[in-house]
Amino acid sequence: MSIPISKHMEHMNPSLIREIFKAAQKEGMISFTAGSPSAEEFPAQELADLAKDVFATQAATFLSYGVTEGYQPLRQWIADELQRSGIQREGDDTIVISGGQQALDFTAKCLLNDGDTVLVEAPTFLNALNTFRTYGARLVGVPMDGEGMDMDALEQALQQEKNVKFIYTIPNFQNPMGVTLSAARRRRMYDLAEQYDVVILEDDPYGRLRYSGTPVDAIKTLDRSGRVIYTGSFSKIIAPGIRVAYLCAPKELMAKMVVAKQCVDVHTNMLSQVLVYEYLTRCDLEAHIRQCCDHYRIKRDAMLSAIDRNFPAEVAVTRPEGGLFLWVTLPGGCSGMELHQRTIAAGVAAVPGKPFFADNIENDRGLRMNFSVPSLEEIDEGVARMGAVLRDFLQ
Repeated sequence: MSIPISKHMEHMNPSLIREIFKAAQKEGMISFTAGSPSAEEFPAQELADLAKDVFATQAATFLSYGVTEGYQPLRQWIADELQRSGIQREGDDTIVISGGQQALDFTAKCLLNDGDTVLVEAPTFLNALNTFRTYGARLVGVPMDGEGMDMDALEQALQQEKNVKFIYTIPNFQNPMGVTLSAARRRRMYDLAEQYDVVILEDDPYGRLRYSGTPVDAIKTLDRSGRVIYTGSFSKIIAPGIRVAYLCAPKELMAKMVVAKQCVDVHTNMLSQVLVYEYLTRCDLEAHIRQCCDHYRIKRDAMLSAIDRNFPAEVAVTRPEGGLFLWVTLPGGCSGMELHQRTIAAGVAAVPGKPFFADNIENDRGLRMNFSVPSLEEIDEGVARMGAVLRDFLQ
């Protein structure tokens, strides 16, 4: 039987990154394709000890259904932290969600009608693009530079585009470029959102992983009118497999997001929520984050140093102050997809930049490289291999 596929899904394809991950698993391949923290930094023993204890004392709690809004002790801990940082404000509410991806889905589900416009960074998180497309969104990319989204280009897009429902941004150590939106641009983005009466979806999974530079307050701290949706996650600072994140939004909108969550998974996994809460309250989270940052700082510096030694001068590279990624830009006329095929043949894999753009046909000069997962030896050897391929490729 031929089963007709809905119009929202018929043109959707599997994630190119997932397909690249498969190629990166080949024996002898050095991979810079990961989108995750290093397994070396997962607090596995602490979580194992906590799991043994909570199974002995709280099994009835996490083996039962929970409320959609989240395990109340964890939800309160998150709300307290967000209030201290000025993110959760009067009129806001916070819920626990199953990974940050749910925040993107719920925002799109609650705000978008077919044909509505979403303004996104160019480039931006691939899964965000796919999520917004499934709700019939028209995606418009706004150019990026070393300080994040170009605010003049954003204002031009707000003036020209019709039915703009929200601006999507990853302000800290952006995926895929690794750049941080400056404080001045955050203020201007919020002012433009006020002027043109649109929502901002602020996606902040990497903000605690800062290795250098000065922290910048969240856009949500500027929110005077309830137009900023903020989402964060424990995936990058504890472990991604637990699928525990959080969403802060105005109460009126949050009420609809709770209904959206009830249509998807009823509630976030209770065992994961209990374990995260016990870890947050019984272990030293700040010390763990400092250890993660020390580890990733060494790897970031090693990758940048290797790039400086091995890459041709005409290849541009971002120098992130935190997060998991850096971005390589090839000279005009060069194809990141073609380079990817050549680096794979040389035994090293990065992610070509093309799929990170809303208009991905015209943007094919970038590569995303992850430094958190590979070893120092793999970084040194893999970048050397890429450099040799690049020199030949550019000639």
